[in-house]
Amino acid sequence: VSKNTRYETILNKSYAEMAEYYETAIVPARVRAPQDKSLAEGTVKFATTWIIAALRNRKFFSLEEVKSAVKEKLDELNKTPFKKREGCRYSAYKEEEQSFMKPLPLTPFEPAVWSTAKVPLDYLITDGKNKYSVPFDLIGEQVDIRLTKATVEVFFHGSRVASHPRATTPRRDPVIQPEHMPTEHRKYLSYNADDFTVWAMSIGNSTAKVVEAFLSSGSEPEQGYKACASLTKLGDRYGHTRLENACSKVWELTGTPSIRIISSMLKNGQDKVRTTSSDDTAVPKGHGITRGAAYFAKGGERS
Repeated sequence: VSKNTRYETILNKSYAEMAEYYETAIVPARVRAPQDKSLAEGTVKFATTWIIAALRNRKFFSLEEVKSAVKEKLDELNKTPFKKREGCRYSAYKEEEQSFMKPLPLTPFEPAVWSTAKVPLDYLITDGKNKYSVPFDLIGEQVDIRLTKATVEVFFHGSRVASHPRATTPRRDPVIQPEHMPTEHRKYLSYNADDFTVWAMSIGNSTAKVVEAFLSSGSEPEQGYKACASLTKLGDRYGHTRLENACSKVWELTGTPSIRIISSMLKNGQDKVRTTSSDDTAVPKGHGITRGAAYFAKGGERS
């Protein structure tokens, strides 16, 4: 019980879950107020005293022996006749209470650990070992996390918004459900090296060379997927022609292209600037020296 006053009762979440699972109600007494349930407290005290007194002179050599002896005495106590009414505790249970009892669930209740967390920008929450996705539109919100041995569940304002089988060992990659991702991220998840290569070849040779460089930049092609996906976004934003021109210029500048350089070129319009050649720097005809070396070798008109 987390809090219990004369005005309200707040139960521990796991305790409340157990009560709901077994279809029972929790009505706790106030702290240090046993008179709230005086009849129950008195019965517990009587049973404890009676059983301990009956077994006080016996010696036990294992916990199992103690449990067996206590059960025997408890059965004996329950069948001891009442002093002021007919029957005994056992007969009262059979005649008055048993008909209201329900069968227990087929599987026992599984305790859970609850915690709260703020959903970060990558919309992944953690159980301490691995990360699990939640709907991306909950970024920045406080959510409740319920952990059991088998599952990871996430709740927002009392409603379950995500559920994952819990990984038993640490994993390199997070556990992600595609429906939790934004459309653009979901598109990226479905990409592979062949998709990027075919897309780049449809634009031009320079773009294809850049994609090939990205895919071969790491020990695995997957390490270049992020750069390739960023390149496709640049193509959508600036157009395929400008992207091809930018990739072509990148190869003139460096042998190791990067998204940062290509993006900067497109942003500043450098892909539109024509490369200066040696022909462009030649002296225009009709200007400057026109007489030639032979004229000056003879000393000019004065010689």
